[in-house]
Amino acid sequence: MIAHHRMMQPLTLRGHTLRNRVVFGAHTANMSENGLPGPRYGAYLLERALGGAAMIVAEPMPVHPTGVLTRGNFRPGDDAVIPAFRAIVEPVKAAGAVILQQLYHVGQHGDSDLSFTPHWGPSGMPSYHDSDGSHAMTEREIEEMIDGFVQAARRCREAGFDGVEVWAAYHSLLEQFWTPWSNRRDDRWGGSLENRTRLSRTIVERIRASCGEDFLIGLSVSHSGSQSVTLSAEALAEIVALHDATGHIDYVTCGSGGYLDFEKLMPTFLFPETPTTPVTRLLKEAVRHARITAESHVRTPDNAEAVLAAGEADLVSIVRGQIADPHLVRKAAEGRAGDVRGCLSCNQMCWGRRSRDYWISCLVNPSVGREFEWGGDRFERASQPRHVVVVGGGPAGLEAARVAAERGHRVTLAEAMGELGGQFRLAGLQPRRAQILDLIDWYERQFTTLQVRVLRNTFLEADEVRALEPDAVVLATGSLPDEEATQRWLPDLGPLPGLDQGGVWSPEEVLRRAARLGEEVIVYDEGGNWRGAGTAWHLAEAGHRVTLVTPDPYVGRELSRTSADIPLRQRLARLGVRMLPDHAVLAWHGDGATLRSLLDSHEERVTAQALVMATTNRAFEPLSQDLKDLECHVIGDAAAPRQAPYAFYEGRRLGRAL
Repeated sequence: MIAHHRMMQPLTLRGHTLRNRVVFGAHTANMSENGLPGPRYGAYLLERALGGAAMIVAEPMPVHPTGVLTRGNFRPGDDAVIPAFRAIVEPVKAAGAVILQQLYHVGQHGDSDLSFTPHWGPSGMPSYHDSDGSHAMTEREIEEMIDGFVQAARRCREAGFDGVEVWAAYHSLLEQFWTPWSNRRDDRWGGSLENRTRLSRTIVERIRASCGEDFLIGLSVSHSGSQSVTLSAEALAEIVALHDATGHIDYVTCGSGGYLDFEKLMPTFLFPETPTTPVTRLLKEAVRHARITAESHVRTPDNAEAVLAAGEADLVSIVRGQIADPHLVRKAAEGRAGDVRGCLSCNQMCWGRRSRDYWISCLVNPSVGREFEWGGDRFERASQPRHVVVVGGGPAGLEAARVAAERGHRVTLAEAMGELGGQFRLAGLQPRRAQILDLIDWYERQFTTLQVRVLRNTFLEADEVRALEPDAVVLATGSLPDEEATQRWLPDLGPLPGLDQGGVWSPEEVLRRAARLGEEVIVYDEGGNWRGAGTAWHLAEAGHRVTLVTPDPYVGRELSRTSADIPLRQRLARLGVRMLPDHAVLAWHGDGATLRSLLDSHEERVTAQALVMATTNRAFEPLSQDLKDLECHVIGDAAAPRQAPYAFYEGRRLGRAL
């Protein structure tokens, strides 16, 4: 019996057999080309089908022009999508997966910059996506919307999809009609529960009549418990039971959060895993026909097995986990769950790129979105194996060494420190970021399997690199903190005045426990990301009184794209951290710092025994000039200091090319 046997049990839905209980759930990959699915999106889905996912729910299709929300949305109301989707659906089904498409409309929470239309909703309430209001739909417009859903389902049927998933999650249009706070109508579409659910029930009934009895219909819901005006879990269960009673709904998938608590919609590592299981238990008790899917932060095969073993759901939707490792299911089925590359729950390149309206990718899996070019997370053997020496065991070096070894090269990895990971390992020492350490352990296991020779505590000089007799050298030596602590937003200041007073440290020195700190610490966070803010959190949890200074208008500005900034600030506030946005450090005095407001130039002196400067690093690359006679490649921070995704990307790109 395999370790994840419940996860691997098949399930039949309306005559369609799912080979296991794992769904690759709907999410906006933003990969359309001129509003049509193309090779990028097709290869992205196919890789997860080849990786073992039982059911794939393709990216949400807006059913009406008023629902367009991203540049990458598929065309609503256009039959041109049918042949384009058929080219994608057929390979996915041939790979053994059942495939549906999600149909959606965001209702009042639209985006005028992209739709160029009024937002349609039940009662003209404000948008929580932009600053606009919305238009209260007329009876005629409600009928138009119903037909939009039905015609979209008809296109799915003609394209070969096995079914559709009707989206009523995150306080979207259908949930807006369900919720008394947002549905203030006094006609047959508002008031009583029967009236408030009339729109969604009518949509489902007409899709069933149009598409037939063998067509799967799912319902997507979510629970948002942060505001009293949203639906309670019990109210949601009652609504689901009404839809289940029709016999038309085959499954219900339940997520978390919504437009009123967006940070819970795709929970980062700041939140517990499997947050929806208390609600999915209620839904299982409420239904007689439909199967229940738990989604939202179901990250690993162990998560999935635990949810299914406890009877908390019938299916699990693992989205970010299968973005990070598209072969998660196959590896678990083969008893190789330890080979699954774990998602970091960071949202940096999935939701982080989607929030900026780019196609999505992944920090730890840079093949995401490039499967059609790179062949997914599978590598062709090198025609001529070589000896590759990688200098530096941070993200770029780790990935270059792994991919080169996967392709059959003999690899030697030299790391100056006693442990692999570089600065990325130090980031894993910040609160709740231990998933980074799990990833580094994964690399260690892969190196053992791939017979990568790892030299620790080995700082190589040029002649020592030559002595290893490499055919190719990869210089991934990383970056170092700026010794002058220069600040981007005080460009005329130059080196920080007062550096000679001592007591000025980098975040890396703090996390390595090399910094000598007193009770009061100032952290200057120029990047607006985890390097500064996470260090402040680390220090506050350790009992220091922390003042967090940033030139940005708010703490965690760069983290807002991942939806992690609000819960971060909440935690810092609870820990008593004083946050000073729109400020820079004018001078350090050894016992405090003079801060300058970037708004009105007001100066304030803040007492502290230590100053931590999270400013831009400088590349550290001491070898290439002395190794000009060898084939050398400089990657990652050694080329230019950046965040981790670009180091992993350059490592994989080079490893594929060697």
